[in-house]
Amino acid sequence: YIGALGARVICDNIPGLVNKQRQLCQRYPDIMQSVGEGAKEWIRECQHQFRHHRWNCSTLDRDHTVFGRVMLRSSREAAFVYAISSAGVVYAITRACSQGDLKACSCDPLKRGRSDARALMNLHNNRCGRMAVKRFLKLECKCHGVSGSCTLRTCWLAMSDFRKTGDYLRKKYNGAIQVTMNQDGTGFTVANKNFRKPTKTDLVYFENSPDYCVMDKSAGSLGTAGRVCSKVSRGTDGCEVMCCGRGYDTTRVTRVTKCECKFHWCCAVRCKECEDTVDVHTCKAPKRAEWLDQT
Repeated sequence: YIGALGARVICDNIPGLVNKQRQLCQRYPDIMQSVGEGAKEWIRECQHQFRHHRWNCSTLDRDHTVFGRVMLRSSREAAFVYAISSAGVVYAITRACSQGDLKACSCDPLKRGRSDARALMNLHNNRCGRMAVKRFLKLECKCHGVSGSCTLRTCWLAMSDFRKTGDYLRKKYNGAIQVTMNQDGTGFTVANKNFRKPTKTDLVYFENSPDYCVMDKSAGSLGTAGRVCSKVSRGTDGCEVMCCGRGYDTTRVTRVTKCECKFHWCCAVRCKECEDTVDVHTCKAPKRAEWLDQT
């Protein structure tokens, strides 16, 4: 248990919190551990979903905003991060509540954002993230009775694996809708009249994404220099796409893997260690002149 004084000291020293978040931290200190676990979970899931893309959800060292300038933009990537971070926190707190780890559990009240573009976008995408968690709740039941009969059933809603939420939001990222601000600043409309109006389950964004090819901290891009790519793939993980046409270096490395695994009764699996040599391809860094053009 963290006392009121201890909670205030801890919450005052967490970087990046706005006043409302700091007040919530002080009011519910036992929830902060669950929030931290949720943050780790959604960051891992974000990096899994974009592991084969130029923007791979990389965190920035010594940056309390986690993703740096990406979160200061209103891009498609920012929309995904807002949604999956909201989903991750809801998922973690709900799990902690169901396991009896929290003293008090309550529903998340409706949030009211500022009337500027980024606040409206964040509110919409956060709602999408929360709804994604609810979407994958499943009904589980346990039977009670003599000799396995089901004269009485106890049922509850259980959460599915967070990967389902990540996969769902990744599809929403692919179909995200670009919007523009209304003149009165109270909402938004689609930027292209040929596209449908976004619903509560769609991700929305305002700004076009950078290409993420070279390091550009002002745009939140770490670049793709040094990223591992596939020589044979024609997709986003292929060297042609990942390296933005700059070419790649090839290094031959020796890997040790487990092989010829056999099950021994009872109850162990024993494997041998095998060595194999593979070629690893990594993207070349941009030439200095090209890099300067981007800064």
